[in-house]
Amino acid sequence: MHWKMLLLLLLYSNAQASMCHRWSRAVLFPAAHRPKRSSSLPLNPVLQTSLEEVELLFEFLLAELEISPDLQISIKDEELASLRKASDFRTVCNNVIPKSIPDIRRLSASLSSHPGILKKEDFERTVLTLAYAAYRTALSHGYQKDIWAQSLVSLFQALRHDLMRSSQPGVPP
Repeated sequence: MHWKMLLLLLLYSNAQASMCHRWSRAVLFPAAHRPKRSSSLPLNPVLQTSLEEVELLFEFLLAELEISPDLQISIKDEELASLRKASDFRTVCNNVIPKSIPDIRRLSASLSSHPGILKKEDFERTVLTLAYAAYRTALSHGYQKDIWAQSLVSLFQALRHDLMRSSQPGVPP
């Protein structure tokens, strides 16, 4: 009878561990997995699926971006803004990445305890959040600038840590 209880306990703990691990992956960017019902936004949008799209994402970031008072991000360059991937870029920037200090701090804390290396879409979204935090740091003054700078540094450290982990041989994703 004791071995049956032990086996049941092991199975239960294994199920708990696998469920927690599965759910912890979706926690980094929850907005990507639950779009609003009234919108036609894609579920879990990804910007970079090829080298050309990575270069295009770099062009978007180098182009002059505009952040409206309601924190909506748009590309000022009309030619770049008219591309189909620009629509995905706006979707990710406006609906997926965190834009408030508490949300960015929550993301940084989740990244610091994230097991393994980040998935491509999580890495991409973290880089976009880093770019947003850099922009807000540049526009802020005084105490607000210090808060945004701390968020910027913590995101950078999380990305650096992920890159160093991913460059080590034998590290599982």
